Amino acid sequence: MENKGKFAMTPKAVRLMAAGLLVILSGLILLAGGGVKDPMVFNWDMFDFRRLVAAPIVMLCGIIIEIVAIMGRTGRKGDE
Repeated sequence: MENKGKFAMTPKAVRLMAAGLLVILSGLILLAGGGVKDPMVFNWDMFDFRRLVAAPIVMLCGIIIEIVAIMGRTGRKGDE
């Protein structure tokens, strides 16, 4: 067992995973808000561009970054 003590992911992959997590969290922040105090009043702000288009696209980009971080080649030498 020569690989004992080695982490399965390279530091570059870990940084990519952290970046993907930050992008997903920023998409969730874009998705939040738009609440009203009176439940009988309809709020049209929940149908704006930020919540319907921008937030899902940002979250999808974060998921793609996560997939690349997990599945992509990160350049570790000697592992083939």
